[in-house]
Amino acid sequence: MKTIFITGASTGLGKATAQLFQNKGWKVIATMRNPEAGAELSVLENVTVLPLDVTNPEQIKSTVNQVLEAGDIDVVFNNAGYGLLGPVEALTDEQIVRQLDTNLLGVIRVTQAFIPYFREKKNGMFISTTSIGGLIAFPLNSIYHATKWALEGWSESLAFELNQFGVDVKTVSPGGIKTDFVSRSLDSATSPAYEEMTNSLFSKMEGMMQAASSPEQIAEVVYEAATDGKQKLRYVAGEDAIALYAQRLELGDEAFRDQLGKQFI
Repeated sequence: MKTIFITGASTGLGKATAQLFQNKGWKVIATMRNPEAGAELSVLENVTVLPLDVTNPEQIKSTVNQVLEAGDIDVVFNNAGYGLLGPVEALTDEQIVRQLDTNLLGVIRVTQAFIPYFREKKNGMFISTTSIGGLIAFPLNSIYHATKWALEGWSESLAFELNQFGVDVKTVSPGGIKTDFVSRSLDSATSPAYEEMTNSLFSKMEGMMQAASSPEQIAEVVYEAATDGKQKLRYVAGEDAIALYAQRLELGDEAFRDQLGKQFI
């Protein structure tokens, strides 16, 4: 029986992935900041819910050690993250640091903690949730994009290091996911100077969420990445993300950016 370790498993994609893998006969270690939020998962057979705040390096080390002492891990799914929306000049340093700490450094630290184990057993896989926002950019999301584009480049480089040891590195880049992401997983700041663009972005986001995938649909792509046996780096997930990314590749970066910008300004 294989085992997957998941961060940010209390809601949305993390929770849906935990449920899907459990249903497919995997053992699941579902981690989250507040384990009470995982009550629904903890009653499932072969699911263990553990506390993990990915911004806490000491807790990462102790949780990973605890998990590896208890048994084998086959896949690590770095999923914890949230969105930060707003013009850069309006964001506080605290907001910027927290975004980088969670979305980027959290993923790097969790991965780093598991690497020696996977390298020594010459087998294993890291999957990270990036975003279509790791491959294209929207206005007023620059720090969020900084983390997600960073994860894409980091994963591409890391794959060279780890593939030689039989360890796979993959990214799943979803478009919109029908969850409470906008209300629950979004931090923001505003400035009157950017009011028109902000209003335009929010009205566009409402339309985009209608084309969004369910967490369960994206979880299926995570499962595909974990089990397809391919040494493939990127899995663009969701019809909206696939269409947008294809458009960018077809038009080229600048023409695509120009077309996208006209929708918001």
